Amino acid sequence: MENLHDKRKVYEKSQLIESEIKQNPIEQFRDWFLEANESPMISEANAMAVSTVEEDGCPRTRMVLLKAYTHEGFIFYTNYNSRKGKAIESNHKACLHFFWPNLERQIIIKADLEKVAENLSDGYFHSRPKGSQLGAVVSPQSQEIPNREFLEDKLKELEKEFEHTEVPRPANWGGYLARPYEIEFWQGRPNRLHDRIIYELKDLDWKISRLAP
Repeated sequence: MENLHDKRKVYEKSQLIESEIKQNPIEQFRDWFLEANESPMISEANAMAVSTVEEDGCPRTRMVLLKAYTHEGFIFYTNYNSRKGKAIESNHKACLHFFWPNLERQIIIKADLEKVAENLSDGYFHSRPKGSQLGAVVSPQSQEIPNREFLEDKLKELEKEFEHTEVPRPANWGGYLARPYEIEFWQGRPNRLHDRIIYELKDLDWKISRLAP
């Protein structure tokens, strides 16, 4: 057994105090995200974990890319027939998680998910590179396939079929809007006395509290 008792670091790069935070968590997210996105040490600031609950009651987590955020919430795109899509269909709640270790920060978001309007999914789909569009058509996401060649052969067929025409967005592919009702901002601090500020939606207003680390 490998002993990991001494695998630790000191967190001391920043602080999170009430007098400096935004009153709206989306604005606070925007400030932190812009800082992460501008950091040369973070390659994909928009990478986030999305956790959903499956039929057996066990959460399942995977990494996806945040593609937009507005005052309403956070948008990502996927195959609606995937495991995450089926989980969201039966339980529309999910948890989003951002972790930026170089900034010693993480954000935990509890949200209700709903599909975005079809025109938004169309617009994003056709903004993607053609190879990515074809990949969305080729992959029966989360379904069992016989081998790698199954995907590669199908991709070659579609490359010929749509060589000179636009790739239509599959009906089972599109976006989700995650409407947050709780957002926690975590800033690492020395001696494990981390800052944790939580925003909770109460009757259309955000209640701000500090949690013990």
